[in-house]
Amino acid sequence: MTMTAEPAVAAPSAKFSDYLELTKPRLSLLSVLTALAGYAAARPENNIPRLLLVALGTSLAAGGVAALNQWLESDTDALMHRTADRPIPTGKIPTGSAFVLGALMCVASLFILFSRVGYLCAGMALLTMVAYLCWYTPAKRWSRWSTEIGAIAGALPPLIGWTAAEGRVSELGWILFGVLFFWQIPHFMAIAWTYRRDNPAVHFPMLPLGDKKGGWDAAWSFATTVALVAVSLLPWMLGLATAWSGVVAIAGGLWFLACAAIFLRAEGRDVAARKLFLCSIAYLPLVLGALVADRIVHF
Repeated sequence: MTMTAEPAVAAPSAKFSDYLELTKPRLSLLSVLTALAGYAAARPENNIPRLLLVALGTSLAAGGVAALNQWLESDTDALMHRTADRPIPTGKIPTGSAFVLGALMCVASLFILFSRVGYLCAGMALLTMVAYLCWYTPAKRWSRWSTEIGAIAGALPPLIGWTAAEGRVSELGWILFGVLFFWQIPHFMAIAWTYRRDNPAVHFPMLPLGDKKGGWDAAWSFATTVALVAVSLLPWMLGLATAWSGVVAIAGGLWFLACAAIFLRAEGRDVAARKLFLCSIAYLPLVLGALVADRIVHF
């Protein structure tokens, strides 16, 4: 009797939506929008083709970094509930394909920005890639300060746009960097606290994991929110924006501070973390949008 081999089970074929998911479109969109905010706030001459090139280059950089990040973290993604259904852990996209896609997108981004926009703009994009992939991604495995390290990488996209418009980084460009840096910490601390029961599977040494009651997590979120509000008022105080955007920054800042203060209470901290996260989502476009509009109209 002749034995026949069992047919191999084919891996599910990847769809366009799987490759799109690999680029983390929502997170990548944030990088693109903050880069464009930096470009617009610099008040460049009306140059639509240049604006579109900045958008394209930043989109490719953000998507490429996201794909390479998932390639680097495919082992830990498979162990966490909230990331186990990503394209690489599920086998929809091979690790090699993810690497090639991410690398090509990053190279294309640098080529476009260097050849069509400017070397400093391309340098900022390269710095963002290196900071995210070579510093933040490995730091998640060994450093308590990984969130803050990631915030540095996440605060660089406005400088991509600013240098594309101005060819250098002046005061307001660094202020935008500061706003993005301090905003990310309470935003991601709220997420980390919400998923604190998930991350121990991969032993990431983040603050919420060592802080079982959440007191330090909440205190650090409140402190960085105070710093965020202070930095957000600098454009008005330094004469780089009018009182109109200053009032919006004060109102948005007080709302953010109120949510961060509620997060300080031990009772109901899970609900407060969700509210802080949603507040952070609304705060950023409100304050940055007001600043950009103010700069366009009054400067």
